[in-house]
Amino acid sequence: MLYALFQDASEATEVVTDEPVKKTLSIIELISSGGVAGQVIIGILFLLLIAAVYIYFERLFAIKAASQIDSNFMNQIKDHVSNGKIDSAQMLCAQVNSPVSRLIGKGITRIGKPLEDINTAIENAGRLEVYGLEKNVSILATISGAAPMIGFLGTVIGMILSIFEIANSGGQIDIKLLADGLYTAMTTTVAGLIVGIVAYMTYNHLVVKTDKVVYQMESNSLEFLDHLNEPT
Repeated sequence: MLYALFQDASEATEVVTDEPVKKTLSIIELISSGGVAGQVIIGILFLLLIAAVYIYFERLFAIKAASQIDSNFMNQIKDHVSNGKIDSAQMLCAQVNSPVSRLIGKGITRIGKPLEDINTAIENAGRLEVYGLEKNVSILATISGAAPMIGFLGTVIGMILSIFEIANSGGQIDIKLLADGLYTAMTTTVAGLIVGIVAYMTYNHLVVKTDKVVYQMESNSLEFLDHLNEPT
């Protein structure tokens, strides 16, 4: 009787141990097992991610600094211009490091000339300021479009290598080999999409921030020109 119980327990143990062990996904293992081509693709995408994050924060801080200006700045400029203190107005613009102050400073240097010439000078200076604000932002747009394609390229390479291994196995399809190849191939696509989404979102955020600064520049420039156009 005891022997039968021990035998049943042993059989039950064997049944439990024969159950398939669930395989867990590890990103590091997928990358390391992806071969040289997959690792190169992941490395390129990682570098693009670092570049996108660096450009985003560098431009974000630069745009934030450009948007900060004293709310009383234009009032002081108009007071100096109204009182004929052109040198004081130019000095005030030189002391304030912002796109708005540089535009107004360019307009002040043209005081005495026709209003159209002053407007043209401010517009030309404004284009240079906008160009400076948008420095390297186009790289984010390029990364947002290129990263998914690079990831898909890694997927195609992984699929080709998997099919090549299956073809060399004598026509016997190894499901495990095929599944491992698909895991590795899809890893590059996921990485490419992640980098592309990050670059796309950061690009749009910087565009919105830049548009706010451009609107601030246009508003203050028009205020300055309106003040010059007022009858004395």
